[in-house]
Amino acid sequence: MDSDDENVEELVEGPLDDDGQPHGQCTVTYSSSDRFEGNFIHGEKNGKGKFFFFDGSTLEGFYVDDALQGQGVYTYEDGGVLHGTYTDGELNGLAQEFDADGRLVFKGQYKDNSRCGPCWNYYPDGGCVCGEVNEDGEMSGGSIAYVYPDGRTALLGSFVDGELIEARLASLTCSESGRPRFDVPPHSPVYSHDKSTSTCIATHTLLPDPYESDRVFVADSTIKGAGQGLFAKMDADADTVVSFYNGVRITHSEVDSRDWSLNGNTISVDEDTVIDVPPPFDQMDRYCASLAHKANHSFSPNCKFEPYVHPRFGLIKCIRTLRAVQKEEELTVSYGYDHGLLGKNGPEAPDWYKQELEAFQQRKTPGSAQHQHLRVSGLLI
Repeated sequence: MDSDDENVEELVEGPLDDDGQPHGQCTVTYSSSDRFEGNFIHGEKNGKGKFFFFDGSTLEGFYVDDALQGQGVYTYEDGGVLHGTYTDGELNGLAQEFDADGRLVFKGQYKDNSRCGPCWNYYPDGGCVCGEVNEDGEMSGGSIAYVYPDGRTALLGSFVDGELIEARLASLTCSESGRPRFDVPPHSPVYSHDKSTSTCIATHTLLPDPYESDRVFVADSTIKGAGQGLFAKMDADADTVVSFYNGVRITHSEVDSRDWSLNGNTISVDEDTVIDVPPPFDQMDRYCASLAHKANHSFSPNCKFEPYVHPRFGLIKCIRTLRAVQKEEELTVSYGYDHGLLGKNGPEAPDWYKQELEAFQQRKTPGSAQHQHLRVSGLLI
């Protein structure tokens, strides 16, 4: 992460010594278009300085005898930041990386610019993968773990480059000096990578997710005519992941070309993929590996849908609380259809939704009830 040793000085702005070398506070531009601003002593970088690389990234720290020593800050071209310890210009020791939004994405050790020892890779959704990296700096081996957003529930076992192969349910008990320790209870269930296809929702359809099953349950909805609903099994703070939305993977064109009655449990993952929980897997005795499709709609929801990288299912959606919720409170989300009253921001709304929304807007007068819940049949976003 330091400047190329073969770079040739092309322009020096600042004081020079008797031999024409930078001496003092100078700006040096190299043949690669990299630029260094900092203090020099007889042509060598000494003191505080900062590299500005041609790709837009930067490296700032304290230089001794032309090499970065001690704490340094590398800023990627996309705004992400790495805080690390440097020895003779190379990363050696503890480092932390943050994305452009300031979220922690990596914590662990480096040796000669390569990751080594116990490391932690964090996802934006709050989950992480941790363990001893291999010689290539990858999360691969038989003692790697995925840790859910609660920082306790874990799947410990075999991973390849951070992807689950097979693992047992475990609990993260402590992390000393960056080295995690886990407790694996007797007869712990086994989980494996189980990404759905267009025809297979899951290999183990009745194996509940351990994190989700601690936080939600399905019961008859408190909303009239809504059928089943999703409820909190424990108190949860705002911004807490509580449930997951897995299903078969189909295309947007498939959804758009079929009748609305077939789209009761669909949710868009990205521009290419829609997740669907079709019959008979909408029944709990046929499928309970994930439960978010049981959540009902509200115009004043207490939860929202967000992307989630799940260890078993891959990229799916999760339900995250918008505010603190209480044990046994029903969890609701907004389905976000397009309609004339709220603009064009999502899939076209079915007629029943437009009618309910119009009625809801009419009822939203001072002193009236401020929200309305529905069980829907249509594309979710």
